[in-house]
Amino acid sequence: MNLPIRNKLFLSHLLLVVFIAGTIGVYFYISASQSLLLRLQERLQASAALIGPMIDADEIRHLRGIEDTSRPDYINNLAKLRTLRRMNPDIAYLYVMRQEGEKVYFVLDSDETKDQALPGHEYKHRIPSLLQGFTAMAVDDKIIRDEWGSFLSGYAPIRNSQGEFLVGIDMRADEVTDKYRHLRISGLVSLLAAGGLAFVLSRFLADRFMVPIDLTISRCARITGGHLDEQISLRTNDEFDRLLGAFNTMSATLAAAEEKKRQVMASLRQARDELEIRVRQRTNDLKEVNDKLTREIAERLAAQKALQEVATIDPLTRLYNRRSFLEQIEHEAIRSRRNRRPFAVVMVDIDHFKNINDDFGHAAGDSILMETALRMKGMLRGQDMIARWGGEEFVILLVDTDLDGGAIVAEKIRRRIADGIYYFAGETLWVTASFGLAEYQGETNLEELIKAADTALYRAKERGRDRVEIHRAQQPGSLS
Repeated sequence: MNLPIRNKLFLSHLLLVVFIAGTIGVYFYISASQSLLLRLQERLQASAALIGPMIDADEIRHLRGIEDTSRPDYINNLAKLRTLRRMNPDIAYLYVMRQEGEKVYFVLDSDETKDQALPGHEYKHRIPSLLQGFTAMAVDDKIIRDEWGSFLSGYAPIRNSQGEFLVGIDMRADEVTDKYRHLRISGLVSLLAAGGLAFVLSRFLADRFMVPIDLTISRCARITGGHLDEQISLRTNDEFDRLLGAFNTMSATLAAAEEKKRQVMASLRQARDELEIRVRQRTNDLKEVNDKLTREIAERLAAQKALQEVATIDPLTRLYNRRSFLEQIEHEAIRSRRNRRPFAVVMVDIDHFKNINDDFGHAAGDSILMETALRMKGMLRGQDMIARWGGEEFVILLVDTDLDGGAIVAEKIRRRIADGIYYFAGETLWVTASFGLAEYQGETNLEELIKAADTALYRAKERGRDRVEIHRAQQPGSLS
């Protein structure tokens, strides 16, 4: 920073005071904001806990669309919600929602305007605290904005809900916003006051420091002009006295030091020349060692990559091998159970592959395997996985895919193999493949899953080959 030391001293003191004041102000602002939010959350949680048992899910379970607004159960429960809302002026809206799969719908809404959400109206905002409210009491940790306005909301399951219904309470955000604004204004005023005080104090201290500094600068200028015995007689009664004493000692010894310096410089030049020679020699030695280490590291990395490829890649088709597939499906099963998303496994077997080897030789069989692997891999998404299971069998992992989606993918791959012509040594070959499909839903043993897909593949073979067969579980979460 190219500034005079007077300005640096001034700015350093000013920034220090402003920083301390700002830090304290931010701390108190955050504490007050958190305290305000905590009080509102406690009120919402208590209100939701009281209102939840007042509404029976069995009375409103059949309310699903606008046509149900004329039912007595809808009218009575809506009147109850509106009465409860009028009893508390802080409550903007009371409403009951239903959860169906990953979607949330309104059942009752206390809004008495034209913007009232009628039964069956989908609420498209994905709010974690709202979803939690279907099974336990929950409250927003910040103000939520949607098409009805800005609110802080609390949620609780209603009586006999069984995780399907909740009651929501929206508290008006105007008062919270005003309090936050008052806190910000108070903090800004405090910061400005601290800045003004810091400005005055910093200006005084900067001027106080600069008197001995300016005097020292003038004496240094005279020493530069050849007056080596300059002395300073000023007394400040603080740490500057030590600086001025050191300056006086320095000026008294400069003349003797100058002569000694000339002698030392001659020795330094000689030592420098010798050092440069040794440094160049050492640099060359280090460069040779570094080059050698670099080559060794590159060779080890290449060897490590080759070993890893041998352990995970089938050398003929360049697909993953069975070991890699089993490791990946273990990870996918864990992710599937955590996210509650299914995935599908497809077993693929090239039809009449032995005849190809017998009629055209094993080189033709290898060519068919490699070409088929390329065609299947080109039909898959980046997150899917295909591996060579053994011989002419392949296995495919379809991530986030159920039976219906897997069947579509398997059929596209089947047509890609059956409709495409294969060529080998001037011969035209027609190849087909059979497919067996099974789905993982969270509780199935992986060995049973692969066995189920293999069973479906065997069934495809029995029914004429060149087809896709699906293994459907008799009960959710189990294969048979």
